[in-house]
Amino acid sequence: MTTADTPRAKNLALALLAMTQFVVVLDAAIVNVALPSIGKALDFSQDNLAWVVNAYTLTFGGFLLLGGRLADLLGRRRMFMYGLVLFSLASLLGGLAQSDIWLIIARGAQGLGAAIISPAALSIVTNTFAEGAERNKALGVWGAVAGSGGAAGVLLGGVLTEYLGWEWVLFVNTPIGIAAALLAPRLLDESRDEVEHRSFDVGGAVLVTGGLVLLVYTLLDAPQKGWSSTQTVVLGIVSVVILAAFVAWERGRRAPLVPFSVFRLQTLRGANIVSVLVGMSLFSMFFFISLYMQQVLGYDALKAGISYLPLAMTIIVSAGLASVLVTRIGFKITLIVGMVFITGGLVWFAQVPPNGSYVSDLLGPMLLAAVGLGLAFVPVTIAAVTGIRPDQAGLASGLVNTSQQVGGALGLAILVAIANSSTSSQFSDGVRDRAVALTHGFQDAFMVGAGFAAAGAILAALLISSRDAREHAEAARRGEAATTPVAA
Repeated sequence: MTTADTPRAKNLALALLAMTQFVVVLDAAIVNVALPSIGKALDFSQDNLAWVVNAYTLTFGGFLLLGGRLADLLGRRRMFMYGLVLFSLASLLGGLAQSDIWLIIARGAQGLGAAIISPAALSIVTNTFAEGAERNKALGVWGAVAGSGGAAGVLLGGVLTEYLGWEWVLFVNTPIGIAAALLAPRLLDESRDEVEHRSFDVGGAVLVTGGLVLLVYTLLDAPQKGWSSTQTVVLGIVSVVILAAFVAWERGRRAPLVPFSVFRLQTLRGANIVSVLVGMSLFSMFFFISLYMQQVLGYDALKAGISYLPLAMTIIVSAGLASVLVTRIGFKITLIVGMVFITGGLVWFAQVPPNGSYVSDLLGPMLLAAVGLGLAFVPVTIAAVTGIRPDQAGLASGLVNTSQQVGGALGLAILVAIANSSTSSQFSDGVRDRAVALTHGFQDAFMVGAGFAAAGAILAALLISSRDAREHAEAARRGEAATTPVAA
């Protein structure tokens, strides 16, 4: 545990960590509304423009497990600071980009920095705040800023692009990141896995990172290349083979990158499966809402960004409520309720008409889904780190982050393919109104996304231990750590 034993010291540490995670999540979305300006300035082809977003997502999702393990072994504060420096420098270089390749490489380096920052930050939260009510409140704050980061990214991206230029969606990260790195030694204590012989399991790191990067790349590129194309099928098979080789490799290691014994914890196992479905349903929601507002309703970047403000504010309130509910009724019921709300919001979104309006067709489902996001994100994160040993906090944090990122990539790839196919079918059937055809595609995508969320609610009920949730809530109310079984 940390030596920061005063509430003020802990709150300052949490503020720094939450702000940093906010920037990491925000950066996955902030460039979306700037893409047209970026494409024009750097002469991007339409196909390559998507890689301004994909390069970040690819390296972020692929390197998370390695980032979590490095934090456990080398020091969580140290890796947090290294990640911030890399992220800040990559942001600066991205804003200075003079070509499409330059910017894509810089965005990839940003994603690598984020993959180091995110599990280190979450594991510091886990080690700083005692399991129970104290940690629930801290993760409520964490969930509020992380959950609202996507919406705030679209808002801030619109404002910066409109008034300062697209470069500033990247430049803004540099002073924030450097300031956070300088503050870290003052506000955060160092912690690491104290083992006699440190093993970095280079073979395991290469296999899991390579397999995840290839899998995320395959999923992101599938809508353009085709799900049945030779590239998609071959790369998909190769990524699965590499990940299977990783499992075989890890089973033979004395000090593996991922000790599979952690998956004996039923709640951790279930939480990571549900996290995949949270990512599948929610990442794509932001994507399609933005397209609907700009391509169908005709909003400019600034208006689309401002339209997300109620959603972001509702997530913050909902996440705070979730931390209270987890203590009172347990993380399992809170998570199920959250997934049901998300399902309802997406079903409502699936009713959007071609001639819709913000107040009558978007605001209601936005608020419903935002309540669900806060109620789901906080308990699934708490469940994913409940009962984990302090020395494996980075591993558990990396696992739940990886689940969400891979789920987000998979969901976006599937739903983009569905939306595009549905829109093309509308044109083939003789529809001439572009808004009508696009809206039909968005409706189908939202409905399938609702199916992902509903599956998450069902699997949360089936896979997450009611006993763990009950014991965690009872211990939190008593002000104690829950006596959840710990993996060997």
